[in-house]
This record gives sequence, structure tokens and C-alpha cells, in this order.
Amino acid sequence: MIVTVIFLILTILSAAALAMILFLSVYGAIAGIRRKTAGKRPVRLKKAVICFAVTVILNLALITISQLTASTPPIADGNGKTPENSIAELIQIELNGRKQWISIRGWDKYAPVLLFLAGGPGGTQMAAVRHELAELEKHFVVVNWDQPGSGKSYYAERINNITARTYIQDGYALTEYLKDRFSQEKIYLMGESWGSALGIFLINDYPESFHAFIGTGQMVAFAETERMDYHKAIEIARSKGDDGVVKRLLANGEPPYYGKDVTWKSAVYLNYLSAYMAGNPDIHNSGYNTLRDIFSPEYGLLDKINFFRGIVNTYNHVYQQLYDIDLRTDYTKLDVPVYFFLGRHDVNAPTVLAEEYMQVLDAPDKGIVWFEHSGHSPWINERDKFVSEVLSCF
Repeated sequence: MIVTVIFLILTILSAAALAMILFLSVYGAIAGIRRKTAGKRPVRLKKAVICFAVTVILNLALITISQLTASTPPIADGNGKTPENSIAELIQIELNGRKQWISIRGWDKYAPVLLFLAGGPGGTQMAAVRHELAELEKHFVVVNWDQPGSGKSYYAERINNITARTYIQDGYALTEYLKDRFSQEKIYLMGESWGSALGIFLINDYPESFHAFIGTGQMVAFAETERMDYHKAIEIARSKGDDGVVKRLLANGEPPYYGKDVTWKSAVYLNYLSAYMAGNPDIHNSGYNTLRDIFSPEYGLLDKINFFRGIVNTYNHVYQQLYDIDLRTDYTKLDVPVYFFLGRHDVNAPTVLAEEYMQVLDAPDKGIVWFEHSGHSPWINERDKFVSEVLSCF
């Protein structure tokens, strides 16, 4: 998932708001202690300390309750009724010893299972997919997975221990869980941005577990993508006279980046390109509704903070591990049908790389579906067409 300016600002504000609530409560309690104990007996101090402790406990209780009561809304038809065989669950499961969260939603629990792989690494799109692709729930049991280091699964593994192999192992374990629970020999797989690459890794290693795969905002060659994005941002900034952006990009130098500043250096050109797409009149419904998503019932107060922490900390640690991967040379033969859903105006994941990959790919069936009014996120930009094409391919 590409980091955008709006995403960062809103998530920072959300995290800051939560921190401010706790800070003001603690500060108020401390101020109360000072007022009540100024020149008075120790017994007043004791009472004030107790008041302070109660304030802290109440704030912690609020956070805990918000985490425990997080849920995904029930399925409802046009009349507000819940279909008899519907399923709507938000549950924690253990995958390879790591506790992680998934949502499971569908009008018919006996329908085929579709696992959606979010972007990132470190991104959570549990709420976003529910809002944007609710129509798919009429045809599939749609499963969203907060991967290790993201959202509700932020603490599933220490960030410094997460690798691409972690996601592959846990993605397979989740697939086996879903196959067993819903008594299906195979499931459908869909991934966006980083998730589109993870999907390729999974169908390459475990083709027997999947019917077919759709990648959107398809990532192909990570280091080459970063270099292309960097130079594209400079080109656009110069044409617009945005000298400040050009100066920052040149100061950071050409990617790939390593170390502790990967997220922030990458964000300079990724944010700029995302803003450029958001201003493109040919792209419909151009952005994430981050405020809606972060305040969705799936996320407790702590999850809302980790919504942001994942895309900063996990992305920073994992993304630099991916630079050597190039699907055009590393994954040229796959035993599962593969389809790419590409936005015609995507400048974050250059579509020329996906076209080149499709040319060399050997698969039982393959194809590219173009979305003429989309950028990096056709599933948001043209969601009605996206759903229709999913049903056509699957």
C-alpha cells in the first residue's frame, strides 16, 4: 500500500488525539494533586494520589474495553435483515505461533472463500475492503487478514523479526485454516500493491491451495519501481515548478534506501505521486477514506494507533528486504491462473513492469484487465467494474 499525505496526516492526528486524551487526564490529575496538597496535610496527598491512580486506570480500562468490543458489523440485506446463512466475524487465530486477526464476511458461509491480501508491508485494509467491496460478500466468503506488524496484528511478531518468509508462512497457515474450516479444497486469492507480490509468492509455493489469483496495483520489481517512481516525481515536480520537492528528492538521492529512514525518504516521492493521481480528473473516487476506515468498529483505540505504526515501522523494516525481488526473473512459471487488474493512470506501481511480467509469465490462464479511470487502487477508484471483473475472472 502506498503511503499518502492524507493517510499520514489523518492517522497521525488520530494517534495524537488518543495520546492527548490520556495526557490531559494525567496532567489534570497531577494538577489536582498539586492544588489539593499545597500547604496541607499528608492525608490530602494520599487522596490525590488515589485520584490520580483511578484516572489512569479508567483510561486504561477505556482502551481495554474498546479493544474487547471491536467487531465487524453483521451482514444486512436491503431490508436490514440478516441472511440466514450469512457470516460476519472478527476473530483472533494463531498462525505458526503468532496471534493474528482476521475478518470473515459473506452472505452465504457455504460460498467460495476469497482471501484479500492488504498492501504495505504493515498496512491494514480490513475496514476499507468491507466498505469498498461489500458487493463481493454476496458471492464469496471474503476474508481480510491483518498481517504481522499491521493494525490489529501489530504485536503478532517483533518488527525486527519479520521477513517476507514470515508472511508467506503465515499466509499459507491461514489458507489451510480457511480450507479446513469451510471444507474447501482450494480458495481464491486477491492482493493489492505489496499484497499482489505476496499473492505471487503464495501461489508459487502452494499452487494446490488456490483456484486463481488477482493482483491489483501489481508490484513486480521493487528496486526498479522505486527508481522509476523517484524520477517520475522529479519530472512532475519540475514541470509544475515545485522546486522544494525537487530539492528534497535530490537531497535524499536515488533509491533504494536502507536503514531507519526508508519510510520517510520513500514518502517524499510516493506522497507526491499519490497527490498527483488524486488531482487527476481521469481518476474516479481517487483516494482512501482514511478517517472513515480508522474509526470503523473493527479497530479499538490501540488498533487505531497501530494502524499508523504499522505503515511506518513495519514498512521501514520489511520493504528494504524486497529490493532484490523481480517477478520477471524469479517467478516466471506459475501453476495457477493469474490476472492483473491495472489502473491506466497508476504512477506508483508502473504498469509497464506488469505488462512485461505478463509477457514472460507461463500460467494455465492469464490476462490483464485495464481500468481506464483508475490509478493505483482500481478496487476503490472503479469498485463496481472491479467487482464485475472479479466475478468474470473467478
